[in-house]
Amino acid sequence: MDESTGPSTTRHLDVVIERPWREVYEVASDPRNLPRWAAGLAGGEVKREVTQWSMTSPMGRVLVSFVPENEYGVVDHTVTLPSGESVLNPMRVLALDETRCEVVFTLRRGSMSEQEFAEDAAAVSEDLATLKEICEQE
Repeated sequence: MDESTGPSTTRHLDVVIERPWREVYEVASDPRNLPRWAAGLAGGEVKREVTQWSMTSPMGRVLVSFVPENEYGVVDHTVTLPSGESVLNPMRVLALDETRCEVVFTLRRGSMSEQEFAEDAAAVSEDLATLKEICEQE
């Protein structure tokens, strides 16, 4: 950490998946798959609600909206928590070659303490490992 700028406000988490980027993108960008690989959003049925998706999570009912389908591997999505707070989750699926890709998730600290930020980073890393497992098994 650079002492002149203080604690890090973002962290980039990534995983290499042994599948073509398009296949991984299709899994990661489908809101109906979130409960399979994102533990923080697990627990309930995913329902389409006009421009967003709703689901019951361990935190309560959340709304999720994704950027439109695209050819760039952008899987950014906003999660609106039961408190009404919205959190943008920047995410990319990047081709490494024809058979492998890298998924990069940018975690933003916001108002979290250093400990909460570290715990959130560990949880996202586990989610990415689960996404890898799902994609490599299918």
